[in-house]
Amino acid sequence: MAGKGHFNWYELMTDDPKAALAFYGSVVGWTGQTFDGPQDYTVLQAGEDGIGGVMPIPDEAKAAGARPVWSGYVSVGDVDAAIASLKAAGGSVHRQPWDIPGVGRIAMVADPQGATFMMMTPDGQARSETPPNTPGHTGWNELHTTDWEAAFGFYSDQFGWEKSDAMDMGEMGTYQIIAENGRQIGAMFNSSNAPRPMWLFYFNVPSIDAAVEKIKAGGGQVVNGPMQVPGDAWIVQATDPQGAMFALLGGK
Repeated sequence: MAGKGHFNWYELMTDDPKAALAFYGSVVGWTGQTFDGPQDYTVLQAGEDGIGGVMPIPDEAKAAGARPVWSGYVSVGDVDAAIASLKAAGGSVHRQPWDIPGVGRIAMVADPQGATFMMMTPDGQARSETPPNTPGHTGWNELHTTDWEAAFGFYSDQFGWEKSDAMDMGEMGTYQIIAENGRQIGAMFNSSNAPRPMWLFYFNVPSIDAAVEKIKAGGGQVVNGPMQVPGDAWIVQATDPQGAMFALLGGK
């Protein structure tokens, strides 16, 4: 079972949820299920599994300059205690904890370099992990940052993440793969391409070539790739029609 420190949910805030649902439905294969709650929210389904959600950018966030963006939720045992630890380690709180009945207690935070993410104490049991490469699920979580060594120290202290393999990318430096309970979940590196420190999420698709054609046909833009990576897999990084950045992982 996935526990503390596990990415357990992914959420797209966008200025056109209906268009985003149609785009990702074509590219990734998700279907949408309306969430019965106080706000306009659609759960993204990969088969029978809910993997994330889509919601409009709140008016107050839009007024503050928020743009369409993907966020990842990290599960914690106690959000309030986790926030105290995060602040002591140099992180910041963008929104104090709030409760969503039947879902959990949530907070919006950032690491010391400024990359934002969510923390959640879920109601009930955590979801079981899915096999690697399951279509529609997330296959990789990548931190683009300014100081990966400091960032790793922060996330390791907060969530118990471990160092796994490391790749020398020449002038780009080290690509440090990270693991949770021995399972590789992503990587972090010093990025010169990202506009700011950020998490980039890779969603599994059966065929990168087919997905690229659907991105283009749906009004998205490929910004990097397709590119082969270890394990005989291929990746592509892209933006959706509303401007949110995402990535895909799959076979050729």
